Amino acid sequence: MNALSIPTWIIHISSVIEWIAAIWLIWTYGELSGNRSWWGLSLAMLPALISAMCACTWHYFDNPDSLEWLVTLQATMTLVGNFTLWAAAVLIWRSSRIPKTVANSFESKPIKSEQ
Repeated sequence: MNALSIPTWIIHISSVIEWIAAIWLIWTYGELSGNRSWWGLSLAMLPALISAMCACTWHYFDNPDSLEWLVTLQATMTLVGNFTLWAAAVLIWRSSRIPKTVANSFESKPIKSEQ
């Protein structure tokens, strides 16, 4: 536990708590908006959360060589998380676009004046 200073621990732990809160808020937004793409974003955030928890665990036990596999797992989860977040962003972007067939199917009608 001595591997990090108290201020650094505060930052690490508060970042994990903040990430959990963000996942929950994004999931709730997906429920309220009815857009399941936002649920995908909240699920895509999980690998990054696992990565952060790996880092905290490794530091908590004073960075022992026996837990070196956590560093590899953290790096892997960061890589996977970056790709899942990218994919979720693409899904949200696609779900927010108006299909061209729908946009072009409306006919404009002249406004009648009542004089």
